[in-house]
Amino acid sequence: MDAIIITGNGPLKGETFASGAKNAALPILASSLLAEGRHTFRNVPGLADVATMLKVLQMMGCDAERLTGKKKYVCEVEVGPKVTPEAPYELVKTMRASVLVLGPLVARWGRARVSMPGGCAIGARPIDQHLKGLQALGAEIELTEGYVEARAKRLKGGTVTFDLITVTGTENVMMAATLAKGRTVIENAAREPEVEELARVLNKMGAHVTGAGSDIITIDGVDTLRPVDHAIIPDRIEAGTLLVAAAITGGNVLVREAVPEHLEHVIAKLREAGCKVTAEPEGIRCIGPSRIKAVDIKTKEHPGFPTDMQAQLMALLSTAHGTSVITENIFENRFMHVAELARMGADIQVQGATAVVRGRERLSGAPVMATDLRASASLVLAGLKAEGKTTVSRVYHLDRGYERLEKKLRGLGANIRRVKG
Repeated sequence: MDAIIITGNGPLKGETFASGAKNAALPILASSLLAEGRHTFRNVPGLADVATMLKVLQMMGCDAERLTGKKKYVCEVEVGPKVTPEAPYELVKTMRASVLVLGPLVARWGRARVSMPGGCAIGARPIDQHLKGLQALGAEIELTEGYVEARAKRLKGGTVTFDLITVTGTENVMMAATLAKGRTVIENAAREPEVEELARVLNKMGAHVTGAGSDIITIDGVDTLRPVDHAIIPDRIEAGTLLVAAAITGGNVLVREAVPEHLEHVIAKLREAGCKVTAEPEGIRCIGPSRIKAVDIKTKEHPGFPTDMQAQLMALLSTAHGTSVITENIFENRFMHVAELARMGADIQVQGATAVVRGRERLSGAPVMATDLRASASLVLAGLKAEGKTTVSRVYHLDRGYERLEKKLRGLGANIRRVKG
């Protein structure tokens, strides 16, 4: 099992880039099931989750592959006239986003059999809202032996009102509704940039989707869709993580391709903490101060502060001057990185959904273990600041969402390397 070894060695400097967005690539790859023919997706990150989604499509009978050489960020998916509408447990258990094939399958093929999802252990993330939405469009749903089975001769437009905001639920129902008969209105929809990106792709395929980016999305169903050629937006969470790497080391880093509008709350908190963050033609630059100031953070659905940046900011604030309070409002079990940061000398006390972070001037290198995707990133960031050597084990979590993060950090001057386990 691979590990990453970091020795803190001062400020990071230089330029790097944000890869394509994982959370946009996964639903977009799933959307290929809606149209027969060859789809071409560009700026697709080379991640374990992307590889899993390609395997899911392959097991359904699609010709799905990542190109090599100079086209290594290009994926092509050929969808034939027939597919096997099933996503098996052995793949879905490793990646919750595999459930995104459910909507496209039942919309185009009339049936789907998809294993209940797995993924990171950061709290309950049920798919009841997905199923509620599909039922509102006329799908018959059964839960048998750990699988969701959905059937419909043809879905019919309807009104879907989510009880809580769900990104993948919004995406699943939005994809299903593109081939439904009539108009579908999704209320209390997720507003993330990745939802907007999926809507752009669906419209390029011939769908009629309006309102993406707001809490009400309207879809007028069509009879057929066509294959698409599309370049995926940059990953805002990877970009934010790289900005925090600059901040925590007191460095000066330009993250090329990063989109300021996708990171408004993260940028605001970095500025409040004393960083100089500026939008440049090529991307976003962050210059960290000699010592971070304490700030308070409350995670919230987009456009609020993203839960996927909470762990990274906690690592940063563990080195701040003063006491910070972090409130996690999205997932009930997303403080698992606290114990590992404490091994490095961080002073963090958790009280329910709130973490009180008393900043310390120094952290110490230590062996630590990643527990989930974003927790992995927080430990790497802490290692950049810590005195001595930090060894982060179980980095397969990191590889689900970051494409060779250690390579990008090394290009900025970090003393960091991956070792094979």
